[in-house]
Amino acid sequence: MCRLPGNSNLTIAGFEPFGEHTVNASWVAVQELKKLGLGGGVDLHVYEVPVEYQKVQSLVPSLWKQYHPLLVVHVGVSGMATTVTLEKCGRNHGYKGLDNSSFCPDSQCCIVGGPDCINSVVDMESVCKRVTASGLGVTVSVSKDAGRYLCDFTYYTSLYLSHGRSAFVHVPPLGKPYSGEDLGRALQAIIQEMLELLDQAEEKIHCQQQHFH
Repeated sequence: MCRLPGNSNLTIAGFEPFGEHTVNASWVAVQELKKLGLGGGVDLHVYEVPVEYQKVQSLVPSLWKQYHPLLVVHVGVSGMATTVTLEKCGRNHGYKGLDNSSFCPDSQCCIVGGPDCINSVVDMESVCKRVTASGLGVTVSVSKDAGRYLCDFTYYTSLYLSHGRSAFVHVPPLGKPYSGEDLGRALQAIIQEMLELLDQAEEKIHCQQQHFH
């Protein structure tokens, strides 16, 4: 069995309050995850992302440039969500909602000339099945629509810059039905499964390369 030493550098980003979300469950969940950690050897950087299109456009590239993480996991809140939701893809067009500074891009898109949709390299269906089977006590589901607001905008931007090495998790508002601690535990389990799947994929590629040399 050949083993590729992995990059254990991770960036996890929640969002600041906006609209009716005076406390953003995504940032609470990320802070809870930081307390729990992801096990030895994983260097965890957490950020609170502004709910502003222009700031996202400068912050997301800086996170990738500064840390060169194996994966960036973005976490956002959805007022409609009742489960912890894994987003499969980010979309480039259809951004019409005003941000916290009452701004909206004239182009209504993330990256002018970019593809309409970019999928994560993480197999969200597999992550969902594995976390569900673990008996965590938090319901996890998969979605193909991150909502065309700052969550989707941030996810697409990150996917574009990282060639798909990003993930997005939507959480419900606090108490509907989960506590911050519940959401932190859910993020821990989800991200550990994501890392396991990425590790298996890297190992497979490395073994194939070794075979041909």
